[in-house]
Amino acid sequence: MSRIWIGAFALAMSVATQAQTAPACKKTGGTKPDPAAKNSSPKTNSLDEVLHSMDQNAAKFHTAQADFSWTPYNAVIGDTEAPDKGRIYFRRVGSEIQMAAIIQPPDGRQIVYKDGKVEVYQPKTKESDVYDTSSHKDEAETFLLLGFGSSGEDLRKSFDIKYVDDEKIGNVVTAKLLLTPLSPKVANTFPEIDLWIDPKLGVSLRQKLLQKEGDYRLADYSNICLNEKVPDSAFKVSPAKTVNH
Repeated sequence: MSRIWIGAFALAMSVATQAQTAPACKKTGGTKPDPAAKNSSPKTNSLDEVLHSMDQNAAKFHTAQADFSWTPYNAVIGDTEAPDKGRIYFRRVGSEIQMAAIIQPPDGRQIVYKDGKVEVYQPKTKESDVYDTSSHKDEAETFLLLGFGSSGEDLRKSFDIKYVDDEKIGNVVTAKLLLTPLSPKVANTFPEIDLWIDPKLGVSLRQKLLQKEGDYRLADYSNICLNEKVPDSAFKVSPAKTVNH
């Protein structure tokens, strides 16, 4: 079950067997690795400034979409595994934040979170696994905070936050934050979470979720679009068979 939460909330799928083309939009960030990741200069922002930027972004948030690359690290073999790549979508519907992610083939699948449930659709078998999140409320809310549209105030309610350093991702000088979950249930699965925040946009360009065993998943986001129309089809699933868990 923990791998579902990692894939669904933290870091994404094919809505159908047809590939989807990301809509044209203004690019607001990139995550191409930079050889000189750390800057020698002092921190350009304080923690309060970074969280305030997130507050401002959250206040006007309606939708977000981005390309992603999710790379898992296996501590047993001491190496990374093949990444999942695709596109992820967030939208605000009333007081609810919904999420959909489309993972590219060969391991193509669709993950949708809405109405308090996570649905994982496998196009190859045309089957969906549906998980009721009511017994995992802490995990669900925590992972949604790591997405786009979360506020600094919300992060403070769920994490102890430290400003680690400035790090450059592509051409963006990000603020690297270390998050320690306040919920024992979440901390038992993910004792440490790193976020790399674009201070100007108030969104995260990179996330790293560390597990107790030493495994982690690194999520990189690029081609980020804020408050532009997202496809309704990304949030719709039409499986031939549904299995409820």
